[in-house]
Amino acid sequence: MLHFAPYSVLSLLTLATCFLLVCVFEFVNGFHDTANAVATVIYTHSLKPRVAVIWSGLMNFIGVLAGGISVAYGLVELLPADVLSPPNGDPAIPMLISLFGTALAWNLFTWWFGIPNSSSHCVIGALIGVAIGDAFLHTRGLGNSVDWSQIWKVLRALAISPILGLIGAGGLYFIMKHVVKDPELYQPPQGEKPPHGWVRGLLILTCTGVSFSHGSNDGQKSIGLIMLTIIGILPATFALSPEAGSHIPHVAPQAIIAAPLLQQYDHDGLRAEALESVQRLQATDPEKIVASQLRADIYEVLAGLKSVASSEQASAAEKKTAKDIGASLRPTVEYAPWWVRLLSALCLGIGTMVGYKRIVHTLGEKIGNTHLTPAQGASAELVGAGLIATAGYTGLPVSTTHIITAGIAGTMLGSGSGINPKMLTKIALAWIFTLPITILIAATLFYVISM
Repeated sequence: MLHFAPYSVLSLLTLATCFLLVCVFEFVNGFHDTANAVATVIYTHSLKPRVAVIWSGLMNFIGVLAGGISVAYGLVELLPADVLSPPNGDPAIPMLISLFGTALAWNLFTWWFGIPNSSSHCVIGALIGVAIGDAFLHTRGLGNSVDWSQIWKVLRALAISPILGLIGAGGLYFIMKHVVKDPELYQPPQGEKPPHGWVRGLLILTCTGVSFSHGSNDGQKSIGLIMLTIIGILPATFALSPEAGSHIPHVAPQAIIAAPLLQQYDHDGLRAEALESVQRLQATDPEKIVASQLRADIYEVLAGLKSVASSEQASAAEKKTAKDIGASLRPTVEYAPWWVRLLSALCLGIGTMVGYKRIVHTLGEKIGNTHLTPAQGASAELVGAGLIATAGYTGLPVSTTHIITAGIAGTMLGSGSGINPKMLTKIALAWIFTLPITILIAATLFYVISM
């Protein structure tokens, strides 16, 4: 049977505070990123602003509920195992405060100045910062504490997706201009007059697609953050999946298979704790399980198996074995209750309904040297929705803001109007500085609070 520690007043208060922080962050994420979905329909008067943001909020809500959890735990696994799941059950207050405080502050700062910045960037930078702060706190080398392979995987997705958005949207606009001859598609809005029938329907469709895909990707990020909160504060209660009972009998046999792989390929010190965890897992007694310790051991083994799977010395068969063992162990510790999905969807959906005006103006009038046309908005959003949805179902976190902004820039280049260099510089600087600034702030906060 599983042994759960009783709640304390401090745990409950901390849990409530961190719950508030994660809800506020996802609310801010909603109103910060909403403009990416509603900019075109509002700017072209295809929908009234209130109708547009309510519809977008509803689609975000549905997208969260329909999405999986691969992105959620792709982000979570940026943290070292001892931060992600403290084996002694200590509350993860420094990690949560550093993470939410940093991401919220930078999100609000860029929103205030109307700069389309990425909430994903903020979260990822803060997670990396916590991992680095933990390395300094325990005087470990960064190579031993930070899962750089997972970080590079996430950063590659963040870097490549805007390029794909720029090229894809620019190409789609070019094709559309030579195939569809309706002049209304290529003219900026005239007064308060909405576009005629099919153009208006196209823009509402693309708004719907971006909103849904944004929910399916960004919503998973908030699911991951909520799970970090409840597991970090109350690991004994939420450390294992409710279905863990059916998985636990398979833990010891999988650990026995993992042991020789870790001994052979994980001897460089990158995940030295993994072998100790394997030994404990091999001796797992289903009747005497401490949930937080089991979770910590599984994550140590998963970290070690990742290094085996990425080892140049391991054979293809050994890499496959390492990945298969990891896939077998993950369901025990990686899950999301229905109420966590619902909470994430509500926060993102409600946030979507406010705060859109600043960034709609930026996307509609300041990225290019001319104002946004229906064809440009539709091209950027169609390509963006496809990229974001694909990333959401393949476990890669991407930035809706960066993809849509890059897509609009691509259509401006495709139309020959060019890009506003002043605004492009502001967006590029926010993109460049988000990661180092959030990494520095989060690492400092975590180190100071943890001392």
